[in-house]
Amino acid sequence: MSDRLKLFDAYGIELEYMLVDRDTLGVRPVADVLLASLAGGELTSEYESGPITWSNELALHVIELKTTEPATKIRPLPSRFEKAIRDLGPALDALNVRLMPTGMHPWMDPVAETALWPHQYHEIYSVYDKIFDCHSHGWANVQSVHLNLPFDDDQEFGRLHAAVRLVLPLLPALTASSPVVGGNYSGQLDSRMKFYAEHCSKVPSLVGDVIPEPIYDQATYQAEIMDRLFADIRHHDADGVLQGEFLNARGAIARFDRGSIELRVMDVQEYPGADVAICAAVIALVKELVSESWTSLDQQKNVPTSLLRGILNHVSEQAENAKIESPDYLKLFGYPGSSCRAGDLWAFLLDRMKRNDEVLDSLFAPLQVITDQGTLATRICAALGKKFTLDDLKDVYDEVADSLDHWEPFHP
Repeated sequence: MSDRLKLFDAYGIELEYMLVDRDTLGVRPVADVLLASLAGGELTSEYESGPITWSNELALHVIELKTTEPATKIRPLPSRFEKAIRDLGPALDALNVRLMPTGMHPWMDPVAETALWPHQYHEIYSVYDKIFDCHSHGWANVQSVHLNLPFDDDQEFGRLHAAVRLVLPLLPALTASSPVVGGNYSGQLDSRMKFYAEHCSKVPSLVGDVIPEPIYDQATYQAEIMDRLFADIRHHDADGVLQGEFLNARGAIARFDRGSIELRVMDVQEYPGADVAICAAVIALVKELVSESWTSLDQQKNVPTSLLRGILNHVSEQAENAKIESPDYLKLFGYPGSSCRAGDLWAFLLDRMKRNDEVLDSLFAPLQVITDQGTLATRICAALGKKFTLDDLKDVYDEVADSLDHWEPFHP
């Protein structure tokens, strides 16, 4: 993002989808073929189509669409993403492939089925694979939404980073969409977060505690986070291939090179209208915290990482049903009680915020589905029942993929 952008001037949103066989829903590693077909046969790592760009990811069965430039308005984004997906239709049909949402493929075997992107930037992916073995769920089977929020200077970064740290633990209560792994319930509604937290275990400083450290200026961030990451990875990467800010894999990463903080804790939803609505809710909540609507900046800065990580773990497991029993944390959001379900906290916050936020109010319909019927993960579980066969699983996820085609919420 441009260094000239200030807090809340614009937003970058990135959505990741699986490429799967239209008949079997098995993963299809054809992202390079698909992108080349969009580009008139020329091999490319991204294809720009006006306000939306398609690009590759580490795994060949994953493709991303993102805002080409930071968007100054959120409201037009659902229709822009919808147009981009519809325009992709003929290229998908030619390959007998469809896009499948949710944070993880429900029965993919990453050891046997992972194919890494072999073209531009493959050197980076190869080094990651050599160090961590990317033929695993945490690398090859995780589809998320990234929300980029801009900042201009240290003062803005500090206020934004303090707010983002507090919001991260609540996100799976809106976005969990990955309850099934390897063909069975994993015991966690947001399984992607479990695998994400563990995917760099060989060099644990890359992910840290997922919740970033309470650091509020660039110099300290560089010294205490980035310099440590570079030193730790150098033991495994003598040629220094992995020496960029992309090495940081926390749940929110500071990108000082482009003046933004990128949030990475959101599972992708069944259609972009839901993802954009969730991003609008996150932006509204971060704005309230930055404005010190309920608590001061000093109070926000002093929340320990261990408390936030504990809440994130619990919410990742139980999503909207997770019980938050920290009065001090709830007080940060102006919640009057000493404990509540994570879903009830969101309902309380959303009802309050949409009254004064025209954009959030206009995009609210998908959020109403989540507050009324539960996260996508909860709805998938309701559709599957307690016991299910592989055929049942295919039928339900076929319906979830239909939601993307029809641009509508998934209902069990």
